[in-house]
Amino acid sequence: MLNEHVTIPGHDQSSYRLRLEWGPTGAEAVRADVAVVVDVLSFTTTLGVAVERGIEVFPFLWRDSRAAEHAVRHGATLAVGRFEALSRGDARHVSLSPASLAEVEGVERLVLPSPNGSSIAFGLADAGSRVVGACLRNAGAVARWLAPQVDAGASVVVVPAGERWYDETLRPAVEDLWGAGAVLDALGDLVAADATASPEARMAVAAWRAAEMPHDLADCAGGRELAEAGFAADVAIAAQHDVSEVVPVLTGESFRDAATLPGAGPRLRRIDS
Repeated sequence: MLNEHVTIPGHDQSSYRLRLEWGPTGAEAVRADVAVVVDVLSFTTTLGVAVERGIEVFPFLWRDSRAAEHAVRHGATLAVGRFEALSRGDARHVSLSPASLAEVEGVERLVLPSPNGSSIAFGLADAGSRVVGACLRNAGAVARWLAPQVDAGASVVVVPAGERWYDETLRPAVEDLWGAGAVLDALGDLVAADATASPEARMAVAAWRAAEMPHDLADCAGGRELAEAGFAADVAIAAQHDVSEVVPVLTGESFRDAATLPGAGPRLRRIDS
């Protein structure tokens, strides 16, 4: 079994500069200079919508009792799960729903827990990785931000977050595979030929090219689950492709748009080449 201390030989994809691996364990096992987290339904979609609106976003672990304290310390609003907001009789409460973020006013900082994407981003940051949030809406923008770094020799791992079964094991979510493939497809068109992609990364590109949006996102398991619970608007927002130019970069404890960060580009902590 893979864990943070051991990577089985061959599993690190280190002979390729463009890599892909699933979930929190995969994020630990396959390291790179930049980690791109993809959680289409819905953490990274909600993250992108928030950053578009100028909101600074603090990822946090899901169902962690320290989240409220973390929000107070940063003068931030604490987002709740979309189903919790619905149970309160207020589906428009600030939540993991991207539709709720599209309408909110007066929020400058947001603590955004989620069981998958946010927890992965939180763990990667704690390990010292450079972390970016991507979804279908900003796939091209993220690729354009990454391309000069890849051409300069940086490695990238794209991490489709996936979902959880009831026993807490990973459920690979096809929407995250599509989101990862959208980023890698755009990136492959921008970088030099020597920036090779692993078979895992190439299969994500193939899956993305085969997808029919927005129909497939609405019809996949995750899309149906949300629509049947009353969150069809979230699925519609998540299905939009290349409509956003924001690149949420985790700097310190929070995500901000790369365009607002000081300096010409990110400062990388090299892991391998």
